[in-house]
Amino acid sequence: MSVFSPLSLTTIKFHQPRTQKHPSLTSFQSFSLPDRSSFTSIQNTASINVCNSITRASSTATSSVTIENDVADGAVFVIRVQEQIGLLLRITRVLKTLGFKIERTTVESDEIEDCFVVMKFVVVDLHGNQVEDGENLMRIENVLMEAIDGSGVVVRKAGYIGGKEEHMFELMDGFLKNDPVSLQKDILHHVEYTVARSRFSFDDFEAYQALSHSVRDRLIERWHDTQQHFKKKDPKRLYFLSLEFLMGRSLSNSVNNLGIQDQCAEALNQLGFEYEVLAEQEGDAALGNGGLARLSACQMDSLATLDYPAWGYGLRYQYGLFRQIILDGYQHEQPDYWLNFGNPWEIERVHVSYAVKFYGTVEEEVVNGEKCKVWIPGETVEAVAYDNPIPGYGTRNTINLRLWAAKPSDGYDIESYTTGDYINAIVNRQKAEIISNVLYPDDRSYQGKELRLKQQYFFVSASLQDIIRRFKDAHGNFDNFPEKVALQLNDTHPSISIAELMRVLLDEEKLGWKKAWDIVRQVFSFTTHTVQQEALEKVPVDLFESVLPRHLQIIYDINFAFMEELKAKIGPDYARLSRMSIVEEGAVKNIRVANLSIVCSHTVNGVSRAHSELLKTRVFRDFYELWPEKFQYKTNGVTQRRWIVVSNPSLCALISKWLGTESWIRNIDLLARLREFASNSDLQKEWQMVKKVNKLRLAEYIETMSGVKVSLDAMFDVQIKRIHEYKRQLLNILGVIHRYDSIKNMEKSERRKVVPRVCIIGGKAPPGYEIAKKVIKLCHVVAETINNDNDVGDLLKLVFIPDYNVSVAELVIPGSDLSQHISTAGHEASGTGSMKFLMNGCLLLATDDGSTNEIIEEIGAENMFIFGAKINEVPTLREKGSTVKAPLQFARVVRMVRDGYFGFKDYFKSLCDTVENGKDFYLVGADFASYLEAQAAADRAYVDKEKWSEMSILCTAGSGRFSSDRTIEDYAENTWGIQPCKCPS
Repeated sequence: MSVFSPLSLTTIKFHQPRTQKHPSLTSFQSFSLPDRSSFTSIQNTASINVCNSITRASSTATSSVTIENDVADGAVFVIRVQEQIGLLLRITRVLKTLGFKIERTTVESDEIEDCFVVMKFVVVDLHGNQVEDGENLMRIENVLMEAIDGSGVVVRKAGYIGGKEEHMFELMDGFLKNDPVSLQKDILHHVEYTVARSRFSFDDFEAYQALSHSVRDRLIERWHDTQQHFKKKDPKRLYFLSLEFLMGRSLSNSVNNLGIQDQCAEALNQLGFEYEVLAEQEGDAALGNGGLARLSACQMDSLATLDYPAWGYGLRYQYGLFRQIILDGYQHEQPDYWLNFGNPWEIERVHVSYAVKFYGTVEEEVVNGEKCKVWIPGETVEAVAYDNPIPGYGTRNTINLRLWAAKPSDGYDIESYTTGDYINAIVNRQKAEIISNVLYPDDRSYQGKELRLKQQYFFVSASLQDIIRRFKDAHGNFDNFPEKVALQLNDTHPSISIAELMRVLLDEEKLGWKKAWDIVRQVFSFTTHTVQQEALEKVPVDLFESVLPRHLQIIYDINFAFMEELKAKIGPDYARLSRMSIVEEGAVKNIRVANLSIVCSHTVNGVSRAHSELLKTRVFRDFYELWPEKFQYKTNGVTQRRWIVVSNPSLCALISKWLGTESWIRNIDLLARLREFASNSDLQKEWQMVKKVNKLRLAEYIETMSGVKVSLDAMFDVQIKRIHEYKRQLLNILGVIHRYDSIKNMEKSERRKVVPRVCIIGGKAPPGYEIAKKVIKLCHVVAETINNDNDVGDLLKLVFIPDYNVSVAELVIPGSDLSQHISTAGHEASGTGSMKFLMNGCLLLATDDGSTNEIIEEIGAENMFIFGAKINEVPTLREKGSTVKAPLQFARVVRMVRDGYFGFKDYFKSLCDTVENGKDFYLVGADFASYLEAQAAADRAYVDKEKWSEMSILCTAGSGRFSSDRTIEDYAENTWGIQPCKCPS
């Protein structure tokens, strides 16, 4: 008898597997079936007493199945059967449907008849455990008998279906092909059958839709296989909860990560279309606002690329971030109808729907002799899932971003229509759907606060129901919930999930307080993006009590236990107890959501080193002194796939050429090797040419958008980000006014020495933020004066780019020479914008804020232009107030605005008041002289083209540390405790 060994391919014959799925097999143990089937275990109630040897004859009377006991391996199945093509494949498939797999096997010829073989299997469950239960042994024996009879039995919920699965496998035994001809066929198929247009007559947008559906088909293949692989391996999974995802366009990113851009371009070219033109047809999925939302999108890309088992959860807003319309220099907001023409990248899961409840009362009932709380809601809304596949780069792994849309509960409509109350039916539908209608409703009113709270709870309730359902599908109890689930709170917006998980474990799963509390404290981690205590989110208690009465009770219970624990540690320090309490007492009683998150999370993360120090010493000082071990930081990062490969393909190709590899796209640390070539004149010339091409694209966009023609020889000086006083766009504009004033007062001979500038500003002001809107108006009136002044000409231009979004950033960032990140020190948590510019070889003019210090460590202060007060100097300067004398240049430019040099004298009065007369909270005047010096240094550096190019190359070379890949690896190892789970190729 031969010894057990892994079965090699030379010993078996089986059907050809799906192409690309299993190109090579070294052992039968590594074989896995196509994951497109959804088979479930057969329910067999028979039980047997296992003896040392049990034999049953098959209908052939010459084949048999025997179960033998082996001390080391447990049950060993011995099959004597006539040789059949595909038998092992069939047996493996059948065992998999029962939840078992073959660990080892031998196949040898029968000693009696040559046409027979004897197969010996060690069968284990999917976790590698021995099979000892008599009922399971009988189930395995039954299906093996039917398998060797040649019936090819598989099991579905409906029972045995004979050879149907075999037929389905034959129909779908390979992945969709990616060659140009196959892509063309798929595109034309979708033109005719999805878009419903004639394949002989369709326009660019219809071609974009067809191409997107063709690409999505390929994502779905990978998505299905990835999810089945996760289900099979049952790893610990990360669930990333974020109320914002600024995904931007999906086509270019998906095509790049799938590695089929050249094939798509060729296929479209032969059909008479250009890939770049079709890519422009896609609108932005603007489901977020600013850095936090774009960070979420980058992190999803990195999670997929690094093969981590993860899901993202968010809201599918009917209207994304508002569209910014500029009329006469004033910002106007219009709804972003991003779904008007459909979204080919999402898959509506109408069968994945959960009831989310609001309002009502809490009653006490006695169940099994114990008192328990019962929430009787007053309103129910349905959460319907929309899935968005997120592909990784250089891997088959494709993870999921599940967004929830609010729909009315069926009960409302049926009852209203039955009674003839059609108006009420419409009102109920609108009331339900408004929950997921708008990103960031204005919460200055009670109604706005109520909608914001309902959005947050709707999102986390549906997500937790989905997470718990998935967990319970594979596990019988909650004992190992913390070993299988990690819940990441992206800022405080999802923090109600803490109370919701407690409610589910207490009221629905009946675990008891101690066990539920132990679980909750082990699964949550919290990342905050806030730098000021006054900006921390609070919810009025009366609102909480009205909308979520049971959750308020749970939060009170959590807070009581925490206060008792705290008093035991620090004594009767009532001032500190009051500061740390989750419940804020006062004229208006509030729930401090950040305090809830800290108390209930095992880890609290900052998003840069400087931010972490602010959290420890200022924002959460009391909590840090209590739990220093909880506090960590993970400096934010951005994905190089989006911000170099997709947005700057020319630079991507140049980097790959000089590094001799494209591996840096996945392993960005390799960029550091560019330092070796930074002074190489050949690279510098090619680098300058790439920059010029990108500047040309940007210049054409500016001319099309604004009518302003700009010189490519000028330095493109850019500040694009949300308009806010602390980000100090006003400082930038006042600096432009100073430059303009200086040029106007120069002799013509002096003007020849001036470095030409194109100053570009872009960003949206929050709808209710009047000062920010006045900054936008000031930018336009100053631009109108400067751009129409023939004395200045090409020496200075000022341009405002309207409706700034991810797609605009992909155009602007590669074409920038200098980028301004000039927030008042201590106000920017990290600043991912600076990282995008850094990757693209753009020099930074920045304050000592956010991640700037870490960037300096990577590229050196000599390759940046740093100015302004340090973080520790800001409080002192504010205390001095009006005693800090602003420079004369500052007083002059503010006076020009105040006196109406650019018009609108009365309108800008309040804006000028914010920076004068001791009210300069954001230190615009205090930092003005230093700012002008940094700008002058940038001018001097730009004149030396070789030196500037070297500095630019060093910026890109030093950007590896600021990849979201590094951020995610740090989180995975030190916070979430998850491991990669790579889907087989």
